[in-house]
Amino acid sequence: MTESAVRADILLKRLQTFEFLRGVDRETLASLAANAVWKVFPPNAVVFWEGDVESHLFYLEYGSLKAMKTSPDGREQVLRFVNAGEVFNEIGALAKKPNPATAIALEESGIWLIPRHALEELVLAHPHVAMQIIENMADKIVNLVTLATDLSLKTVEARFAKLLLEQAQGDAIERRRWTNQTELAARLGTVPDVLSRVIRELTKAGLIEMDKQQIRILDRAGLSARAQEVEKS
Repeated sequence: MTESAVRADILLKRLQTFEFLRGVDRETLASLAANAVWKVFPPNAVVFWEGDVESHLFYLEYGSLKAMKTSPDGREQVLRFVNAGEVFNEIGALAKKPNPATAIALEESGIWLIPRHALEELVLAHPHVAMQIIENMADKIVNLVTLATDLSLKTVEARFAKLLLEQAQGDAIERRRWTNQTELAARLGTVPDVLSRVIRELTKAGLIEMDKQQIRILDRAGLSARAQEVEKS
């Protein structure tokens, strides 16, 4: 069996576990897998640029990505992170619109590219798949609305506190290689200097402590109160 055939067989097994592909027959899934293209992106590689017309649906088998926009002065705003097992680029694959954001690999990432024509055949044969994809897109829209609201109404400190509370496993957030202050600032819609001041303030208040491996929540109730603060007019 060739390497591409082995990869297609791996993808077929993955497709059979997708909730939104439940009920799709094996022959259809095998055809979808056979049409898919396998690519590996090294850390910091651009998967696609904002404004590109990319007609594939992407499935991230391993690794992680960030979807971001960049202002004319070079400031970044992270819109979301994509983790292993997620699909993305529904807009390009289904709506045939230019990508609204740039996708960058945070670590080595293996991605399946499923062509639009194969996806369209699947959707026409199995309309429930389209409904599941629409639900996924709706969830992402809700997340973007929440992000826009937080950026408009909440302080940087409140946004950081909320992020910690959402990401914590127990009371700790493991710091992965790219979870530095520059990346965190981009996710929070601020700059590293401002985030550094926020971290110092939360640490001084005894709410968190931070080292190279972890960010630890010391006072969840106090941090929750900080997460509710709104921007003063």
